[in-house]
Amino acid sequence: MRRPDGWWRIKSTPEKVETYTRWSFHFFGVVEVLALGVTAYGRTGAGLATVLCLLVTAHAAVCMLVSSRVLDWTLGRRPQPVRLMWTLIAVTAVVAITAVGIAERGPAGEVETAVGSVYGGVMCYGAGVITVGVLGRRRRIAVVGAFALGAGLITFPLEMPALASVVLAGLVLVTGGFLAATSVFSLWLLKAVYALDDAKETRARLAVAEERLRFGRDLHDVMGRNLAVIALKSELAVQLSRRGRPEAVEQMIEVQRIAQESQREVRDVVRGYREAALEVELAGARGVLSAAGIVSEVTGETAGLPAEVQAALGWVVREATTNVLRHGDAKKVAVTVRTAEGRVVLTVENDGVAETTDDDSPTSPGGSGLAGLRERLSAVDGTLEAGPAGRGVFRLTAEVPLPAAAAGAAVEVAS
Repeated sequence: MRRPDGWWRIKSTPEKVETYTRWSFHFFGVVEVLALGVTAYGRTGAGLATVLCLLVTAHAAVCMLVSSRVLDWTLGRRPQPVRLMWTLIAVTAVVAITAVGIAERGPAGEVETAVGSVYGGVMCYGAGVITVGVLGRRRRIAVVGAFALGAGLITFPLEMPALASVVLAGLVLVTGGFLAATSVFSLWLLKAVYALDDAKETRARLAVAEERLRFGRDLHDVMGRNLAVIALKSELAVQLSRRGRPEAVEQMIEVQRIAQESQREVRDVVRGYREAALEVELAGARGVLSAAGIVSEVTGETAGLPAEVQAALGWVVREATTNVLRHGDAKKVAVTVRTAEGRVVLTVENDGVAETTDDDSPTSPGGSGLAGLRERLSAVDGTLEAGPAGRGVFRLTAEVPLPAAAAGAAVEVAS
């Protein structure tokens, strides 16, 4: 059963930042209701306070909706919510004008408190939200300036002093500009996080492509020379055959032998049994993980191990590295190689496994990749264990027995 916080832990880092940003915008609406609407009950009568609170709540709800749609538009998920933004401008104007009407006809003494705070507050919040829905610094400054100018002009029916109107306009300009700058910065930061995540995935794909190129070079090294010899000997056999020379048969027998040898070498490369030092595979994994922005830590001694043991464990390192790159959101991978009681133990741990109960997950013990590793290790009497090893940690452990002579040498080196 998934823990209550499981929905958060399975999110990627950009998704977490997006959720935080969206909640922050909604929190602005909650603050607007609490700061402007609820506090009106302590400043004026219950009837007037209720009207003001309802007006502020309606304005805050539209602000939340616009903020959410603008965030989706910023991430390229929906078109720019132009109509909804005009709706917010209209709602802001209606609330402000209604506040002015209440101030003109309301009881004396209540204008400078409840109604005044609602009037200025909705203008500030409206400016801050509308600004994030437009592109360009000049347009954003123009939006905030227009709200500030409108806030000053609407006060003329109240016959407020010119200085008071200027101060109110300046307050809307500064507060609305601050809210706008904060919101725009939050959206910029969210886009930067997504861009970095895309760059990380691109680097991982490039690292995998580089690994494939390395495999292609290895295959070329195996087949290039043999194919060239086969072509030359085949041409020689054709010339000898045209002349009726019996040596043509010998040349074709040699071609057959080289072709069979090439087939065996290609099979060894594909299956991963080509002789290679485990240290080479560890170095390759370290480079690939580093290119993907993942911290790798490799400990243990690999020198002196038999070729068949190194080949088997090298394939485990390669497959484990591929799984880390393709699945999960690992930040750190630890690889440990140790020799104990005549066995070589290779451990690979990563901290980027999302909690899931899906048995077909590539990182689950029943995954097809791990099944293939078990088959490869069984050829050298090795074993493989894989599964969770703590909160968000996945551990893969491969054990391969050492031949008697190698085990004795390993014990001497250890001592």
